Amino acid sequence: MIAQMEPRLDAAVWRFVLIGPGNAPTLLGRAIATFREDEGVTAIVPAEVADEAGLPGPDFRRIVLQVYSDLEGVGLTAAVASALADGGIACNMVAAFHHDHVFVPAKKAEAALALLEALSVKRRV
Repeated sequence: MIAQMEPRLDAAVWRFVLIGPGNAPTLLGRAIATFREDEGVTAIVPAEVADEAGLPGPDFRRIVLQVYSDLEGVGLTAAVASALADGGIACNMVAAFHHDHVFVPAKKAEAALALLEALSVKRRV
């Protein structure tokens, strides 16, 4: 999977926010993903939507790994997270049915993409 991952950088800027009764109608309809924890619900929404709701926070860019990533596959998340960690870049991984999505700090998105492209090429050799 690593050799075929073909990472693609999404142009949008995203923010992780907490959902509450007052902002749920606005934010949930614009969320790309949500996750329920004991402490509450997190949503990943466009940064401009978070700004409109008055929710500050760090901004992220999404890198989509274009390879079909089997939910029972082994090693893809570890390889991606390790490559980014070695480059000093934090990442938040979200696995969906078809692809894995890597959220990285917006200011380091281009560097993260380059690291993942290099990782993929290295595994093809």
